[in-house]
Amino acid sequence: MSQKKRVLFLCTHNSARSQIAEGLLRALSNSSVDVFSAGTEATSVRPEAIIVMHEVGINILGQESKTLERYRTEPFDLVITVCDSANDACPIFPNVQEQWHWSIDDPSKVEGVEAERLNAFRRARDELRQRIEETILVNRIPE
Repeated sequence: MSQKKRVLFLCTHNSARSQIAEGLLRALSNSSVDVFSAGTEATSVRPEAIIVMHEVGINILGQESKTLERYRTEPFDLVITVCDSANDACPIFPNVQEQWHWSIDDPSKVEGVEAERLNAFRRARDELRQRIEETILVNRIPE
């Protein structure tokens, strides 16, 4: 039996995009991929991220914000930065097969009423889902 692939999503605060991506890949892969997320800084998971994931039947309430230092020496098949500032600040991971960058707009920067903020989080969720389905789930994780 082959070992599970390991994927790490990185963002600045590990509060929205990377948390959403972690939850999506874990659910869409039926837990056949070991998925992690972290940030250059740790904060907390945004309530809007929890809400929009709940809308698609994925519970990320148990996820927590973590810093990338926790994972620097761990082996990964794939590391994906999901924001430009994390990509710029991201260190070299010595045990990574491949590193990708997806520039996803930061939904937490959207101000306004709750409906406007939630729509921004939905757009990020849907873009992440599309990228995950079109790349990772079609066996493009490095061997």
